[in-house]
Amino acid sequence: MLKIALFASGNGSNAERIVRYFSDNKLDISFIIVSNRSNAFVLERAKSLGVPSYFFGKESFENGEVLKMLKENGIDGIVLAGFLLKVPDNILKAYPWRIVNIHPALLPKFGGKGMYGSRVHEAVIAAGEKKSGITIHYVNENYDEGQIIFQADCPVSPDDTADTLAAKVHELEYLHYPSVLESLFGGATN
Repeated sequence: MLKIALFASGNGSNAERIVRYFSDNKLDISFIIVSNRSNAFVLERAKSLGVPSYFFGKESFENGEVLKMLKENGIDGIVLAGFLLKVPDNILKAYPWRIVNIHPALLPKFGGKGMYGSRVHEAVIAAGEKKSGITIHYVNENYDEGQIIFQADCPVSPDDTADTLAAKVHELEYLHYPSVLESLFGGATN
């Protein structure tokens, strides 16, 4: 069985979508959910899904506590689903090429520190871009600079707001993230 940790900081809609997708899937995968925010709704989603969940503050990610928990749980890979902390070096070194993130824009544009959520969509609109989308990529030591695995795009309409563009991007996330992960994990379980 492949064991995956989902790291999330907020609502957790992508984390829930991933868990539900794989619960109906033939791949033998189990999940835990890890959040850096004690009040993140993703922890409530984990309870309703029957998925073990953990809260760790920022210091616990950096001092090795989270890495110890991941090892104790036999975690094989990590999926970021709206996780707002930079993954520390100790975890990057323990999981090379086994940490995947989704970014709500077409990288390399509109990435980097502080570029998440509505900030990304506002920047895309302010730049007059004709399209936006999602980028699924491996995580390295720099924000949003890991090797790109997959991209999908959607049009940016002249009347789009950050909220309407976010809705389009969320549709792409829900449509593609689980299936791209399936292709990655499917190769890992063979």
